[in-house]
Amino acid sequence: MDRFSSLTPVFIAIICVLIGIILKSNRKSRKKGKSETKNKSESRPWVDDDLRDSTDLHVEEEDADGDWQGLDENIAHVSFSAERYSEDEMIKRSKEFYELLNKRRSVRFISNEPVPREVINNVIKAAGTSPSGAHTEPWTFVVVQDPEVKHRIREIIEEEEEINYKKRMGDRWVNDLKRLRTNWIKVYLDTAPYLILIFKQVYGMLPNGQKKTHYYNEISVSIACGLLLAALQNVGLVTVTSTPLNCGPRLRVLLQRPTNEKLLLLLPVGYPSKDATVPDLTRKPLDDFMMVI
Repeated sequence: MDRFSSLTPVFIAIICVLIGIILKSNRKSRKKGKSETKNKSESRPWVDDDLRDSTDLHVEEEDADGDWQGLDENIAHVSFSAERYSEDEMIKRSKEFYELLNKRRSVRFISNEPVPREVINNVIKAAGTSPSGAHTEPWTFVVVQDPEVKHRIREIIEEEEEINYKKRMGDRWVNDLKRLRTNWIKVYLDTAPYLILIFKQVYGMLPNGQKKTHYYNEISVSIACGLLLAALQNVGLVTVTSTPLNCGPRLRVLLQRPTNEKLLLLLPVGYPSKDATVPDLTRKPLDDFMMVI
């Protein structure tokens, strides 16, 4: 008993040391976690602050659960049939469509030559045929043709892009862009006869003022953008996909769009200028990006 009593202070000391080690280890883990989170955030400067919000994920539950979403529950279903081609015709058409899209390039030298407005209407209608979550069609296409508004858009974008290139993007990204000869000067925003700004509606509004859930809104709008690019290529017009980093709020205010809309993409649209050039890039062969199982 006396021997045990004499050892008790030693046990207490050992336990205290172990507790200290555990606490120190936990503090290091927390610091490491915070550091990793910070580094992860810093390594993704292309994440636009305006798009990084919770409205994509959750509409207020009291607005969504069990309430009317403005959708007709008794929608009629009609018969459907599609054009059926012979195998030879299918191969021919698929090859011709691929060859058409394979000529698509990102063009930063755009002529101010007028483009028929009806063409723009038709290509946007084509984009509007895109599938969307629960057929909510969560997109808004803003077509800007007014020279003064186009120039104001250019001023906003160039102001932010200069900061992006010099501070936000980081050396790696800027170096990767050097071979494409891009910078924050965007002359095509003035010269292109049309600027098409595509906004995703992160939620809709019902007639009663409640929010309407827009499922998979970013994916839906992105698919619509892909169809728009194909439609533009089909009519012989060019564009360059532009995602103006951290310009969304100011452009949304300029164009008087509501707060439930977030700028996803900006496309200057027109004919290529006579002296237009593009980087001599190659695309991956099919085997590099398709797997058949």
